[in-house]
Amino acid sequence: MARRLLVFGLASAVVTGQVEAAPGGPLEAARDGPVTFARDVAPIIFDHCGICHHPNGSAPFSLLTFPAARQRATLIAAVTKSRLMPPWKSEPGYGEFIGHHPLSDAEIEVVQQWLADGAPEGDPRDLPARPQWTEGWQLGRPDLVVTLPQPYVLPADGTDVSRVFVLALPVDTMRYVRGLEFRPGNQKVVHHANIRIDRTPASRQLDDQDPAPGYEGLLSHSAVYPDGHFLGWTPGQVAPLLPNGLAWRLAPGTDLVLEVHMKPSGRTEVVEPSIGLYFGDEPPERTPAMLRLGRQSIDIAAGQKDYAIGDSFVLPVDVEVQAIQPHAHYRAREVKGLATLPDGTTKWLIYIKDWDFRWQHVYRYVTPFVLPKGTTLEVQYTFDNSADNPRNPQQPPTRVLWGQWSKDEMGDLWIQMLTRDDRDLRTLNEAVRPKVIAEDIAGYESMIRQDPSRIQLHDDVALLYLDVGRAGEAAAHLEASVRLKPESAAAHFNFGTALTFAGRLDEAIDQYQQALKIRPDYGLAHNNLGNVLLGRGNPGEALEHFREALRLDPSNAEAHYNVGSVLRSRGDLSEAAGQFREALQLKPDWIPAVASLAWLLATAPDAALRDANQAIRFAEQAADLTRRQDASALDVLAAAYAAAGQFDRAVAVSQAALEMKPDATLAAAIRRRQELYRQHKAYVSPAL
Repeated sequence: MARRLLVFGLASAVVTGQVEAAPGGPLEAARDGPVTFARDVAPIIFDHCGICHHPNGSAPFSLLTFPAARQRATLIAAVTKSRLMPPWKSEPGYGEFIGHHPLSDAEIEVVQQWLADGAPEGDPRDLPARPQWTEGWQLGRPDLVVTLPQPYVLPADGTDVSRVFVLALPVDTMRYVRGLEFRPGNQKVVHHANIRIDRTPASRQLDDQDPAPGYEGLLSHSAVYPDGHFLGWTPGQVAPLLPNGLAWRLAPGTDLVLEVHMKPSGRTEVVEPSIGLYFGDEPPERTPAMLRLGRQSIDIAAGQKDYAIGDSFVLPVDVEVQAIQPHAHYRAREVKGLATLPDGTTKWLIYIKDWDFRWQHVYRYVTPFVLPKGTTLEVQYTFDNSADNPRNPQQPPTRVLWGQWSKDEMGDLWIQMLTRDDRDLRTLNEAVRPKVIAEDIAGYESMIRQDPSRIQLHDDVALLYLDVGRAGEAAAHLEASVRLKPESAAAHFNFGTALTFAGRLDEAIDQYQQALKIRPDYGLAHNNLGNVLLGRGNPGEALEHFREALRLDPSNAEAHYNVGSVLRSRGDLSEAAGQFREALQLKPDWIPAVASLAWLLATAPDAALRDANQAIRFAEQAADLTRRQDASALDVLAAAYAAAGQFDRAVAVSQAALEMKPDATLAAAIRRRQELYRQHKAYVSPAL
């Protein structure tokens, strides 16, 4: 793969007590005599290397004793002189980052001279106090530990392996995560890990389809960073615990998704990663935004040495930059991240002149800094796809396109930012979202052109098209999935879902029916078919399918909710309330069910069903879950306050709902209700 890697591997495997002298001039130092381990080299190793190279650390061997260091003296001198170690790739002077503690030129010269002097130990009395590291969890005892249920066996030989593992998180209520610590389970072969969460069953289903632990393939589109927070692991890097006000939300039913990069060691290895989670008691007060810059149109000719891409984004609001993470594969050589302020001044975000796929850090700024509205954020990548690039995995080189496999190429720069308030956060996310989705669609379409037979790609790009309201394109890709796998009930179900969004309801009904013909016990298909029938004005038949979905799976919260909605429309409010409560037992923080129950308890025409106090409790929950940024949830909260006689609060909250600029129909309804509140009257739904 890379000449440096080969040298490193051989050195760590075969260098023994024989120490070669290295050429070099004498060290100019205040002390007389040779450079010694105890007096001169140990302080450097303890300070710069020990964080990984200590017993049971993330590195494959410890360097904290003289015998261990002397055994690898030639290796230490070589990798420090080349600055391959310590493995920190950002250039000094282009951003001040937590943990950036490079070797000085003088320290490198000390190591070189130690080798030239024969790597002597010196007087053990000169040895500084050996640093101590906590065995086990570096952040303390976790509140929750999840481990791969069945260890993965990495073959002895072959190329690098990237495998995706999905871990269920056993939480039954909303938790607030302040920290996460990854333990690789086998430091010798696990090189780095990308970590996401998936609030859908998509990643779990991909895992279930592979008989071995995890699956080989791409991260699902639904596997995301949580609430704008980086998750990941490289050796020696453990992110500090977040302040309570910056924790991220972990909802019941969420899976943890680990994309683990492993390097065969020459012998069969067992890999059993674990994750420790650290919870706080308070919901987040601020949520970061995550911006991704990059191009998914990468197309590098074989032999091209200086292929370049760039991308930029103009900030619509003031932000405070917290952290940054570049991501590319083996052919990237140089990474530049820049910010050009409205006054024309330029600030470096990061500069890496010798990118190395093996060391993908999250770079956290020592002092976060503010960038004003109108600042242009920019990334520039340079790639070398020639035979002269020692890290090029394909020799002789071949044409390379954008893709998520390590044989492909990528060039992204992720930037974590805080905004002044939730309104600015919403503005920023609304500006970022279409840019990112457009690039994602371009990337998926490129991968599909290379391999149109991969169903997962068609399914994932279809979800993206649905996200941006392009249901026709989504349906076309899901129809391709049906052609590729006509016996799949899930393929027909997905196609039916896209047809539903496209307004092609007769075709959607046909696809759901085909899914049920293949798999009569497909509860989700019953539920979705019921939704289409309900939309076609057939609530009776819809209710039959909703009830069948519940019979097949009583834990289907959506089916409980849908039964409740039909019953509410018929005026069966007491039973409807019961169904909403059943849904909330299963999904306590599911916003539609919380808001519907609150509305019924606040506005039911039958006074015996109304309960203002409970209505306020549920309505405040719905408002909190939507961060008080959803007009419908605020409308429900206003009605609940009015039901309790708190009319001033009802007026204020309904005004906040109007400031969210809802659609004309909802806005008119809110204004009518607000006028009632001004007259000290509660709103009561009309009897059916």
